[in-house]
Amino acid sequence: MHFLYILHSDSLNRNYVGETPDPEHRLLQHKNHYFKKGFTKAADDWELILSKECHTKAEAVFLEKFIKRMKSRKFIEKVCKDPKILDDILAKR
Repeated sequence: MHFLYILHSDSLNRNYVGETPDPEHRLLQHKNHYFKKGFTKAADDWELILSKECHTKAEAVFLEKFIKRMKSRKFIEKVCKDPKILDDILAKR
């Protein structure tokens, strides 16, 4: 299994979208600044606000890229309130 995940930082008031086989472990990596040159090094207060299980890594990567292409905070908020939107996106691809 693979997961699409969305993190939120209150101090930055920003979101981060990614994919991983283990969202809880990845959250710890972000919080501990494992990715030295990554965007998430700018804050310590990342919270996992969405974790969507996907059947394959390809699905998770597709959703990650789709959300990043949208470049919309409102779209991320909408997806977090109703994750079934992601199922609809996968069904239409």
